[in-house]
Amino acid sequence: MADNLTNTAENRALDWILGGSPTAPTTPLKVALVTAAGDDATAGTEVTGGGYARQTLSVGAAVSGATSNSADLVWTNMPACTVVGVEVWDSAGTPVRLWYGPLTVSRTVAAGDELRLVAAALTFSLA
Repeated sequence: MADNLTNTAENRALDWILGGSPTAPTTPLKVALVTAAGDDATAGTEVTGGGYARQTLSVGAAVSGATSNSADLVWTNMPACTVVGVEVWDSAGTPVRLWYGPLTVSRTVAAGDELRLVAAALTFSLA
């Protein structure tokens, strides 16, 4: 997901790099699944129903401007849907969307299925 920062995340990164007063994300960061992709300014359509809930993201230290999820992300008891992408949100009282991107291949799941993104499946980089 190279350079798929939301406008909010881009502004926060620039504030931090340029010595401004950045607002840090509220941790833990959460991964959401979407059935319709969003863009820099607009969130995608998040999966709802079944046992779906956003999953906690853990990443390793960045190397050469990139990092990835360091543990499997597992959603159980999914509703029937086709997942086309993911979004990363913080855990603030009103969560802030920070990153978004498509899956390499959309995943169609039946009601009750599990969806798993293995460790290193999500790569985050600044280009």
